[in-house]
Amino acid sequence: MRILVTGGAGFIGSEYVRMLLGVPGGSAANVPALEPEHVTVLDALTYSGNLANLTSVADDRRLRFVRGDIRHPDVVDRAVEGHDVVVHFAAESHVDRSISGAAPFVTTNALGTQYLLDAALRHGVARFVHVSTDEVYGSIAEGSWTEDWPLAPNSPYSASKASSDLLALAYHRTHGLDVVVTRCSNNYGPYQYPEKVVPLFVTNLLDGHPVPLYGDGGNVRDWLHVHDHCRGIALVQHRGRAGEVYHIGGGTELTNKELTARLLDACDAGWDRVTPVADRKGHDRRYSLDITKISKELGYAPSITFDTGLADTVRWYRNNRAWWTPLKTAGT
Repeated sequence: MRILVTGGAGFIGSEYVRMLLGVPGGSAANVPALEPEHVTVLDALTYSGNLANLTSVADDRRLRFVRGDIRHPDVVDRAVEGHDVVVHFAAESHVDRSISGAAPFVTTNALGTQYLLDAALRHGVARFVHVSTDEVYGSIAEGSWTEDWPLAPNSPYSASKASSDLLALAYHRTHGLDVVVTRCSNNYGPYQYPEKVVPLFVTNLLDGHPVPLYGDGGNVRDWLHVHDHCRGIALVQHRGRAGEVYHIGGGTELTNKELTARLLDACDAGWDRVTPVADRKGHDRRYSLDITKISKELGYAPSITFDTGLADTVRWYRNNRAWWTPLKTAGT
């Protein structure tokens, strides 16, 4: 099996690559034996892509790295040719950045996905796994979204991801391309670029700096360890039904204030380090995914408890300053 992983030098994509290649820390029980003969990583190495994320697999003869932008159709066509499976992670993903400038999100997430779908169709790719987000649904006051819930994105980022989801599913319905879509809750874990809340707070606190808390801190998110997310994607790649959407969740809902308290405790810091800031524009109040479908069909369940995962994540950032300090110095 020849697998192309777009965005494979990013936070989640690199975890998937390490998992595919069976690297310690990137493999675990209940991951299907996908047995890749060859893995190609296509990544533009923008600010959040980092070759250091692939150091542990850099010498694996099965791995090939291609630097390229999915917004360039000729680059995409050359990268897709000869592959059996495309697992598509590449995306602009930071909500705040999408609010200040939406154009890169639309061109990368929507147009880039379309170029990949066209190339997959042209080259006879056997399966296209499109990795998306719970944010495409908007906000839910109570209960949990099922996979057939109407999309109602509220930020330029989530709108661009919803567009890419619809394109992917349309290529299945119109052209018969074998497409499966995954939607996940908030990820955390090692190698996450320090603009997202968990690594931002941890690295700030470790350096003695304050951390920002939006609004009243009452926004609720479900937290999913990156490895559990990748296990779920692997199950979908292996046995998911073509044309279907699958939710991958972590099962731990916390308000941002509750998350902040856990991070302060993990970093031996107090509430005096927290700076209240004005709420984000269009800030969704609550996300919650129903994972019944993937659990019943594919046997998925989160395996890493939040307490264990958070402790391991904080430990990783404590022990890997050489990875994140240059990123913070560059202006995070």
